[in-house]
Amino acid sequence: MIGLGPLAFLSPWALAALAGLPILWWLLRVTPPPPRLVRFPAVRLLLGLAGREDAAARTPPWVLALRLILAASVILGAAHPVLHPGQPMGADGPLLVAVDDGWAAARDWPARQAWLDDLLARAERAGRPVLLMGTAPAADGAPPAAPGLIPAARAREIARAMRPQPWPTDRAAAARALNAIPHPVAMPAIWLADGVEDGGSQAFLDALRAFHGTVRVVTGRTSHILAPGPAGSDPASLPVVLRRVTDTDDPEVAIVRGVDGAGRVLVRQEVDLAPGRAEAPAALKLPAELRNKLVRLDVETERGAASVLLLDERWRRRPVGLVAGGGISPAPLLGQLYYVEKALAPVAELHRGEVETLLNDRLSALILADVPAVPAAAADRLAAWIQGGGVLVRFAGPLLAHAIGTGAGDRFLPVRLRGGGRSLGGAMSWTAPMDLAPFAAEGPFAGLAVPADVKVSAQVLAEPSLDLAQKTWATLSDGTPLVTAERRGRGWVVLVHTTANPEWSNLAMSGLFPAMLHRLVLLAQGVPGKSTGPLAPVEVLDGLGRLTPPAAAATAIDGDPARVAPGPHHPPGLYGHGGSRLAVNLGPALGRPPALALPPGVETARLSRGTHATDLTGPLLAVAAALAILDLVVGLSLRGLLRRTAPGLGLLLLLAAAGTARAAGDESFALEAGLQTRLAYVRTGDAATDRKSEAGLVGLTRVLAARSTAVLAAPMGVDIETQPVLFFPLLYWPVTATQKPPSPAAAEKLRSYLRRGGLIVFDTADGDPGRSARLEALAQPLNLPPLTQLTGEHVLTRAFYLLKETPGRYEGGPVWVEDNTAADNDGVSPVVVGSADWAGAWAEDSAGHPLYAAVPGGERQREMAFRFGVNLVMYALTGNYKADQVHLPAILERLGR
Repeated sequence: MIGLGPLAFLSPWALAALAGLPILWWLLRVTPPPPRLVRFPAVRLLLGLAGREDAAARTPPWVLALRLILAASVILGAAHPVLHPGQPMGADGPLLVAVDDGWAAARDWPARQAWLDDLLARAERAGRPVLLMGTAPAADGAPPAAPGLIPAARAREIARAMRPQPWPTDRAAAARALNAIPHPVAMPAIWLADGVEDGGSQAFLDALRAFHGTVRVVTGRTSHILAPGPAGSDPASLPVVLRRVTDTDDPEVAIVRGVDGAGRVLVRQEVDLAPGRAEAPAALKLPAELRNKLVRLDVETERGAASVLLLDERWRRRPVGLVAGGGISPAPLLGQLYYVEKALAPVAELHRGEVETLLNDRLSALILADVPAVPAAAADRLAAWIQGGGVLVRFAGPLLAHAIGTGAGDRFLPVRLRGGGRSLGGAMSWTAPMDLAPFAAEGPFAGLAVPADVKVSAQVLAEPSLDLAQKTWATLSDGTPLVTAERRGRGWVVLVHTTANPEWSNLAMSGLFPAMLHRLVLLAQGVPGKSTGPLAPVEVLDGLGRLTPPAAAATAIDGDPARVAPGPHHPPGLYGHGGSRLAVNLGPALGRPPALALPPGVETARLSRGTHATDLTGPLLAVAAALAILDLVVGLSLRGLLRRTAPGLGLLLLLAAAGTARAAGDESFALEAGLQTRLAYVRTGDAATDRKSEAGLVGLTRVLAARSTAVLAAPMGVDIETQPVLFFPLLYWPVTATQKPPSPAAAEKLRSYLRRGGLIVFDTADGDPGRSARLEALAQPLNLPPLTQLTGEHVLTRAFYLLKETPGRYEGGPVWVEDNTAADNDGVSPVVVGSADWAGAWAEDSAGHPLYAAVPGGERQREMAFRFGVNLVMYALTGNYKADQVHLPAILERLGR
């Protein structure tokens, strides 16, 4: 390869023909004179004429220039020129390519990979070895490594497999890896940066410069950061903050959306990032019953772990029952439940009433404020509710103290209480009101700061016992218990030894009170606290914001998830055990990262979609063809033959142009379809249906690549009337009301496709298990074989997964295949017919999120639809190779004989 700046010639030997242009110029100077019709004169007229030598006429200079340009275009086209704008690679020799593959690169990762592939392809054609490295720690926890020089072809394979990691880069470690490599020769370096400063950029830049070559830094767009916002006054809203790394002058409009477990979008909110602002708040408003269904918030049309907020039980509004003793206070600010309601309203659904009726509301927690005793009629139901996982929170007060003083027993207290209580700071007391002691590190209130102005002037006292210390969650400064609790079954009984109003303490008026109540309510949902031990990873986010199984390096967290720094050992995701889940999110941990700061003099460039290589061979040869036609017209004109040949020449040119265009289109389609294995769908003419089919096959292709070795190219749409179908192992055909039956030629083409092993999946996509007149009209010209209902013994149910059901977006309809008794293709059915809307279940947006809800089974139904899709593709690719597995019992019986 020879390069001239951004222009490179892949076949430079062809340029040697340019040396022959002077000879061609000399030859082209002569143009035979046009023939003339001369009547032969009498011989006598020739007598006495002097002979002279006729000279050939000279070619006009403009015709000569035309032909030289034509020749040069052919020669340059044969040299295969390629234009690489914006990707200079420096001098010849080894090339160092560093890629930031942390969270910030996820937003435009496909564009980064395309740019990188073009760069490495150019290095491959030049025969240059490459040192390729990432700057983020690997998924196994290993620091960034510099593997040494490898062939560019191998570097392209590695680059195509690279994915952004859901944690920050570690350029300081990458710099140490580079510094450990000897520098025998100068090596130009290209750094594909993510635009975020991680504290090690200067050291990394110095390490790149140490290779004694030029350093070029290319930056692209940086992922947005989605983080929880400050609590607002509206309890029905979810506050979030959207951040960008740089406060540029460019305005941006992003959409934050909330998604439920079935992939349905429940709420969308536009967020305006004004010029000069690095963040913008937003409040997602939706009813409490819908809020509790949310499982994640993310930035629409953007992929990345930083732009995803996973929601756990701490985000959901829980039903909490409230019961006050002594009736309603005439002074609202002194009411037993006034401050409890204010504290829990933003995070819970509050229900007031009597214990007997509230137990019918599927409560998570029940708060009794100065209730002297639980009604006997509700005692057994309340005990069973606690055993099942409910949390009973009781506040002391005059009525409870009086009941204890009378000697009445109460089984809904965590500890035995003394009669009479304790008063601090009164006229007859020697003791002033008490402060709260700091919370223990292993209790549910761990990490909460105790305000110095919180005072307790009265409380009920616990009887000393051997287990009192284990049951105590909070104490006063003198060590007397303030909050005690006892585990009962899966639930808790909690007693706050003071009142829920300012009568005995100002705790209810402090900022600590809501935080304590919130922690207590969380216990009802099984959200583990510090005292429950380590929480193992259940599902983790990858760098593109998708939930995946945890890698081997992922370990359990022990403590507050908000204090966990996401990394290879603690990736963002869901942690917990049993039915409990805590979310570790990347966005809150990132805070406000600074933008990448490069020193003056560093060569920089912006990543753009137009920086990929452009092959100029086609345009140059097209120019040569046009010039050849023009030269033909000019030549005929100079010979005086243009008028005679004009009609035929015009018709010939039109036919040639039409044939060339059609051949080029057919060839382009055939090359794209035939060079890589891919799925296809029939274009119906309905734009919405075609988009759904394409999105569905894209989603199925992604799942295939993740779960099997079948790595297919992107699916294609097929016009069955004009385009070939023989290249595709599976053809998905959605049936619509407006489709016309195939023409005889198309029907014959499809029949040939089916005879040669193709598979057509007909899907009426209406969920109707009955016969479809539309489908019958479409399939009639194909002469389909007799069909029978799919059973569990068919190979299709065992081609990859063992399936008992074949749902799609809809559930339950039968699936029809060719009757094995009539099959002549080694028992493989050429058609599969159903109505479940499989493409709707497979369809995903660009961020990998489902586009349509799977009803009524939700995500489990979608998973089964994907499994059936995998079986379909395996069946199309491999036929009945697993038929022996279906007949395994018969085979074993035969062998036993």
